[in-house]
Amino acid sequence: MRYLVREKIFTISDRFHIEDENGRPRFEVVGRIFSLGNKLNLYDMDGRELIYIEQKLFRLLPEYLIYREGKEIGKIKQEFTFFKPRFHIDSIYGNFTLEGDVFHHNFNILKNGRAVAWISKRWISLSDTYSVDIEEGEDDAFILAIVISLDQIFYDGNRNK
Repeated sequence: MRYLVREKIFTISDRFHIEDENGRPRFEVVGRIFSLGNKLNLYDMDGRELIYIEQKLFRLLPEYLIYREGKEIGKIKQEFTFFKPRFHIDSIYGNFTLEGDVFHHNFNILKNGRAVAWISKRWISLSDTYSVDIEEGEDDAFILAIVISLDQIFYDGNRNK
């Protein structure tokens, strides 16, 4: 399934829809306005919470936890490197790695060494817009939570400075 993740840059909080390839809204992402660290919820279009993402505070490098129904299902932790960013992504679904150019948002997400999602950023846009292709049978909401968390790590922190 292909999704378009398009964030609005002129909002007080993170609030945007994720659309399918036909332009129909499939998910809504809502960030909390006055909180320490990033806290985001991913809802289906009926308003049911699917995923909760929380930034861990007081870490040398960014770390995000991903929850479903109050239970931790994944952790994204940036590892210390000098040149190319590297992440340690553990989850109940397996171990995930990134392959490609994360800074420019042209990369693949691999689960246990096998590509399961392909992400590419559109550069001619007033907002951050990503095309996210997810292999059938994967947990789309969880994969989208990884992409949203990476966007928070690379871009949202820089916008707020």
